[in-house]
Amino acid sequence: MADHSTNSAQTAEAGKGYWQANLRLIYISLVIWALVSFGFGILLRPMLSGIAVGGTDLGFWFAQQGSILVFLALIFFYAWRMNKLDAEYGVDEE
Repeated sequence: MADHSTNSAQTAEAGKGYWQANLRLIYISLVIWALVSFGFGILLRPMLSGIAVGGTDLGFWFAQQGSILVFLALIFFYAWRMNKLDAEYGVDEE
């Protein structure tokens, strides 16, 4: 009976670690996305207006194309990292 409670406690602890790692990854991704889309595209646009990229200023580029590209990159990064976390915690799909 003690083995069952030990296994249950280990499973619960592993599940807690898995979700903490998942939430940490989500928070980091959201901070990067907010920094790029809101920070670079809106707040820092006046400072970035003197830098030309593709015929327009860098602030406008971040507000239009950059934030979308970073968002897509974050989606692929999240999927890749979650696959590694799934394998690490033994919940991956085979």
